[in-house]
Amino acid sequence: MFPLRDENPTLLTPYVTVGLILVNVLVWVYLEGAGFSPDLLSRTVCDYGMIPAEITGQTGDHVGVLLGPGVGCRFGGLTWQAILTSMFLHGGWLHIIGNMWFLWLFGNNVEDSMGHVRYLLFYLLVGVAAGGSQIFSSPDSPVPTVGASGAISGVMGAYLVLYPRVRIQTLFIIFFFIKIIAVPAWLILLEWFAVQLLSGVANPRTGGGVAFFAHIGGFVAGVVLVKLFVNRRLVEARKQAAQPQPPERPAW
Repeated sequence: MFPLRDENPTLLTPYVTVGLILVNVLVWVYLEGAGFSPDLLSRTVCDYGMIPAEITGQTGDHVGVLLGPGVGCRFGGLTWQAILTSMFLHGGWLHIIGNMWFLWLFGNNVEDSMGHVRYLLFYLLVGVAAGGSQIFSSPDSPVPTVGASGAISGVMGAYLVLYPRVRIQTLFIIFFFIKIIAVPAWLILLEWFAVQLLSGVANPRTGGGVAFFAHIGGFVAGVVLVKLFVNRRLVEARKQAAQPQPPERPAW
């Protein structure tokens, strides 16, 4: 199942969500060369990506790690700061497109219930929690971790708490059967979380290039912290806007 859009209108212009998308795209294009230069992409990921073993000091006697033929990372760059910088890096076009799609789909409504400043703080905090979860799960991993998916997982966790019954238009594919159906948000989000949890248990390290425990930690952080960041005035305004208005009485 792939979510396409939700039936959840907003009252606020999602400036922060749009701004985060723009920052990620600009970093991808100007800092990482949009993936067209493998050397530049690898160097950027090595310099600004999060390397758990480097942060925890468990690199041993190694001075770096080989990522592929002729591509390696030398240790000695950023440490704890990399938890933040890695949130704005991506490893490929599908990686950034998928992340930005999910950020837009779920982020605008969460921002609508928090307000701009609270939402930005929430996004950064759950992103840090996601990075911390990945470090905790594999503290000696020398593989750089990059991507906004940990923070976006936190946004998805917040969406589950705030709008569990909102319908999401979803692309449903089974073999040759393709159909767009509307399903409740809780089904999409819990199914996604279950996949991350099962994959994380099966691949406790960065399995297949995916930081599953960053997704798990971010999602749980979003569920736990969302109520601390919600703006009750904005939530009440959303409720009033959703209520059907009485018909106007004709003027005689």
